[in-house]
Amino acid sequence: MAVFTEVTVAEAQGLLTRLQLGTLQSLKGATSGIENTNYFADTDQGRYVLTLFERLSFEQLPFYLQLMRHLALKGIPVPAPQPDAQGEILHTLKGKPAAVVTRLAGQNQLQPGVNECTQVGAMLARMHLAGQDYPLQQPNLRGLAWWTDTVPVVLPYLNEAQAELIRTELAHQQQLAATTAHQSLPRGPVHADLFRDNVMFDGPTLAGFFDFYFAGCDTFVFDIAVCLNDWCIDLAKGALDAARADAFVRAYDQQRRLSDTEVAALPDALRAGALRFWTSRLWDFHLPREASMLQPHDPTHFERVLTLRRTQPWAWQR
Repeated sequence: MAVFTEVTVAEAQGLLTRLQLGTLQSLKGATSGIENTNYFADTDQGRYVLTLFERLSFEQLPFYLQLMRHLALKGIPVPAPQPDAQGEILHTLKGKPAAVVTRLAGQNQLQPGVNECTQVGAMLARMHLAGQDYPLQQPNLRGLAWWTDTVPVVLPYLNEAQAELIRTELAHQQQLAATTAHQSLPRGPVHADLFRDNVMFDGPTLAGFFDFYFAGCDTFVFDIAVCLNDWCIDLAKGALDAARADAFVRAYDQQRRLSDTEVAALPDALRAGALRFWTSRLWDFHLPREASMLQPHDPTHFERVLTLRRTQPWAWQR
């Protein structure tokens, strides 16, 4: 989250009034994230997050907001988009698409152990199952097509070794995507960005997933890999923690049994997840947008993760 578009108290109150969400008591810009403008808005009726979408269009947004509503109705703990009197959950503020969602209780767990990884793995599987009958379709907008378009844009900022690494990994993922095995992998709506800062814990208990604005239809194993590359690693070194990774995948498998093809695909999916976030962080770092409180992430972190996933592949055994 960040603040690209300044919203005044009066402007926020106008939208909250239209949604019948009460009187604003505090409005505070959120400092994490780099995609949308986000404010924490507390009223006398509840706690909410006000989001102005800076890149996503009015045409794209129903997929994300309706997915959150769909999952909430299936019992998955996610922020609930708030409707106006006509039942619309996509709004306009300052000429931009906007939404107001309930704010989850609790706080991030930035140093997860086996217990937290077990809970996130199980809930991710439940989320994948709950989304299988979701009727809207949209590709993962930060998937292979985006990597293919973006890698050439960031190449001029890389040294020779980095350029060779990113080019060869992109070629590897392109070749994989063309195989029958990859095309047969189970897929559906995925979060695609379920890092530690997009999950809330209320004490020791998982309270919910949020920030679905990178969601799209992709393979479930890719979503698992994205999680493993954040929840189950030594952040300083990028190395996978085998105990946390095993707990995560085992908990997932108990809720939604992984196919043999998915288990076999996991090492390459871990590489794909690292490539996706190295590419996006390079793009954000070298081609930044102006924003109040914007803090681009260090791209070298996922360069290290990708290197390790290639040189030290991790496979799960049931």
